[in-house]
Amino acid sequence: MKKALFLILTFFLIYGCGKPKEGPADEQLLTQEQMTKLADDAKIYFKAVPDKMPGSEADTPELIALGEKLYNDTRLSLDNTISCNSCHLLNDNKAGVDNKPVSVGVGGKNGTRNSPTVLNAGFQFVQFWDGRAKDLIEQAKMPILNPMEMTMQNDKEVVKRIAEVAEYKALFSKAFPNEKGLITFDNIAKAIAAFERTLVTHDRFDDYLKGQDDALSQEELKGLDIFIGTGCTTCHTGALLGGNIYQKMGLIHPYADTVDKGRFGVTKAETDMFMFKVPMMRNVALTAPYFHDGKSASLEDAIIQMAWMQLNKKLTPEEAGYIAKFFNALTDKKREIKATASK
Repeated sequence: MKKALFLILTFFLIYGCGKPKEGPADEQLLTQEQMTKLADDAKIYFKAVPDKMPGSEADTPELIALGEKLYNDTRLSLDNTISCNSCHLLNDNKAGVDNKPVSVGVGGKNGTRNSPTVLNAGFQFVQFWDGRAKDLIEQAKMPILNPMEMTMQNDKEVVKRIAEVAEYKALFSKAFPNEKGLITFDNIAKAIAAFERTLVTHDRFDDYLKGQDDALSQEELKGLDIFIGTGCTTCHTGALLGGNIYQKMGLIHPYADTVDKGRFGVTKAETDMFMFKVPMMRNVALTAPYFHDGKSASLEDAIIQMAWMQLNKKLTPEEAGYIAKFFNALTDKKREIKATASK
């Protein structure tokens, strides 16, 4: 009898009170009316990231596999020490950056700009901070021949080095069957671009835009509300929340470092002085440090600086903190654990 009573009491203790609490509920920071309006506004300014990048329709598994191998091959650098993955790290679910202020090339040479993420890069309207490459294929060629980066002397030397590797002969034959496996600089770049077109990420903000109202926490929703209300959507719109226009760095109040003239270095047009491609915000919580020169160490600092320079708005640390919380919702689901652990 005692045993039966004990079992009954145990059952009610475990199951009788419902599910165990998982912690304090999210503090209500927005009214239901505000949340409804916010969801409607978000759909005006933003879109979910598409499942496939432009140009990926003809990419074959063989071409992608070749591109991945080339992306990770240090033989594309003069002294066999630097690969694409050296500055745009993808191993261990990294976010396609090196998290350094500026990239470091062959011989330890410091570059002049921060390495942007390669994740979702093919959705952007141009490549590089100054837009000097129109697509991923053009972009893939430039670091290989850049004297500050991979330092190869010319494209012929690149082709010669890759053609000497027996494994590549077979891989190029599979990837380019209509060209009989021809190894060219163009085909090397095409393969790398094909691999990069697979680097599409999806996050909780995508879920929110698709109608999942509880995909974001109250703090993240508050941050989104401040982000829109502050006017950040002047530049950060679309599927990537950026990556679709140029804008002057220091539009209203000048940026402290005026050494890098931005797109002016490409076009020599006065109207392009200090113009840079607006960076995308997807996965931004993982890509510190920030700005083209990597001189902003934290998201909150970058947010406060940009609001002042670009919009003449003085955000409080609390407001910037809420926006940074919202940016966490832009982290790829595969990389969310890393984002949480880094805090």
